[in-house]
Amino acid sequence: MDQFIKEYLSIIKLEKNLSDNTIFSYKNDLMKLLAYLEKENITDYSEINSETIINYFSLIKKEGLGSSTVARYISALKGFFKFLMKNEYIAKNPMMKIPPVKRKKTLPDVLSFQEIELILNSADGDDIRGKRDKALLELFYSSGLRISELINLTVNNVFVKEEMVRVLGKGSKERLVPVGSSALICIKDYLLNSRPHLENKLTSENILFLNSRGKKLSRMGVWKIVDIYVKKSGIKKNIHPHTFRHSFATHLIEGGADLRSVQEMLGHSDISTTQIYTHIDNDFVKQEHHDHHPRGKMD
Repeated sequence: MDQFIKEYLSIIKLEKNLSDNTIFSYKNDLMKLLAYLEKENITDYSEINSETIINYFSLIKKEGLGSSTVARYISALKGFFKFLMKNEYIAKNPMMKIPPVKRKKTLPDVLSFQEIELILNSADGDDIRGKRDKALLELFYSSGLRISELINLTVNNVFVKEEMVRVLGKGSKERLVPVGSSALICIKDYLLNSRPHLENKLTSENILFLNSRGKKLSRMGVWKIVDIYVKKSGIKKNIHPHTFRHSFATHLIEGGADLRSVQEMLGHSDISTTQIYTHIDNDFVKQEHHDHHPRGKMD
């Protein structure tokens, strides 16, 4: 049964141009189902019916998975069984009667501008790693990149004079994102005084941000860098790398940026994804109404 999963993943990687991370997630989801089927002594996909699927989802829900994770499982399985049907590997689709999960909309965590300042100012090391970390954090907040985009950024995709970076986003979609002057100063300092000491001609592959071995920083490496300076700043919130992206978008919108422009900078294919940032700071919205509406305040 494993060979059908391999075939399906190969096809969607080519046809849908999905990222390696998405393919990896789908593979894990499908292999989890396969492990369940083996425990139930089901050796052929044609033996699966809607009851099998319902029992499977009842089991994984007991693990305390969030609605977004369960929704992803359903999406992975729907696509897989549709593939099996299309290729006539099965006669009936057991996912047909499975309703989609309503995802619980949660507002992303954001930092205030003052908290961002505290973190960026705490990255004040003047050594090789300190300069790298400062440039990384400044760019993270200045451009709102995804962590995957940040670690895959190459030196020749940083356009200092144009004050832009060229990013390869989800689905291999390329976009240009502006970079603020503060981040550019730190990047130039890093390129001149830090990166040459980290670079390894054999392993660096022109990647912008390198680890101590001259290789591309991993996701975990970025997590550790963020964690170091959050702790150093004294902020007690649960902050992760994506918080910088959320904060970038929120601060732009609070400052009056056009929603379409923010969508373009974030690389969102659907503006409804960007619109979540318009609902984050209700206090800010109420204050704006209070300050600018002719009957917003009663003195």
